[in-house]
Amino acid sequence: MPQHDIEIEIGKNGEVTVHVKGVKGKGCLVYAEWLAEVVGKMQSQKLTSEYYEKDQPVRFDVHQRQGRG
Repeated sequence: MPQHDIEIEIGKNGEVTVHVKGVKGKGCLVYAEWLAEVVGKMQSQKLTSEYYEKDQPVRFDVHQRQGRG
């Protein structure tokens, strides 16, 4: 399975910019929807050339750990 990278940048003003790399086709939208649930409402979206390539299956597992205390 190909590697997918997610770059998350948080600006000084609190604005979050996310760039999903390595996901071909509409699979990147799966990540975008999940990230919107985590960081909040999406204000804008720009599609890269990878979006227009042949779709690849996307699967990711999310694990949550609670801190000790």
